[in-house]
Amino acid sequence: MNKRFENQVAAVTGGADGLGKGIGKRLAEEGATVILLDNDEKKLTDTVAEFEQFGLRCAGMILDVSDEEAVRVCFDRLERQYGRLDVLVNSAGIVGPTHTPITQYDVNQFDKIYGVNLRGAFLVAKYGIPLMEKRHYGRILLIASIAGKEGNPYMVGYSAMKAGVIGLVKSIGKEYAEKGITINGLAPAVIKTAMNADTAPEQLEYMVSKIPMKRLGTIEEVAAMVGWIVSPEASFSTGFVFDISGGRATY
Repeated sequence: MNKRFENQVAAVTGGADGLGKGIGKRLAEEGATVILLDNDEKKLTDTVAEFEQFGLRCAGMILDVSDEEAVRVCFDRLERQYGRLDVLVNSAGIVGPTHTPITQYDVNQFDKIYGVNLRGAFLVAKYGIPLMEKRHYGRILLIASIAGKEGNPYMVGYSAMKAGVIGLVKSIGKEYAEKGITINGLAPAVIKTAMNADTAPEQLEYMVSKIPMKRLGTIEEVAAMVGWIVSPEASFSTGFVFDISGGRATY
């Protein structure tokens, strides 16, 4: 396995499960010390123990990405303990209601999705960037979605917030383009994760039908692509949203 991240510290939100876990594992296998951030304490403890069994360097920190004070305290702690932050991947996210028209969409659910998916991405970037500025180097990746580019009907909350994440990437990518810090996004189509258990079967069928490969993506495929985007090799890409969509996005 390539050791592109030897001597680097990487933080991954939503790291206890799903895409975050897969990404964290890939970065740790390539030499990074990985800090998994998640609000599910049991899953986080189990994942850290699992990684340690593989001999991977990792730790876990409880974090609700929607809580600004919690995010600030978490990154202060990270800096005190590790002295640096080279890679930051924001994978924390929730789906919210699916197969639900806007006229029946509960505004409290809309606000909840905003808190995690968009406000969370904003806060993680806001407090992660200062650690990178001190070393004039950093790689930030915010996980968006093809839903943010094209809009999935009957998933207005999720689609709107992921579109917001795309706007966030484009904006702050330009802000830090001359400072050694790249900020990019990744827009997956449907990936086979536990998150799909909360998606209505009709909704899932629609989303898969839009993929020319006619299958779900895998966590390993996403993690492999993320590995390059947040590596030193990806030095001339910023403010961009990469696709991993089985052919759904071709332009």
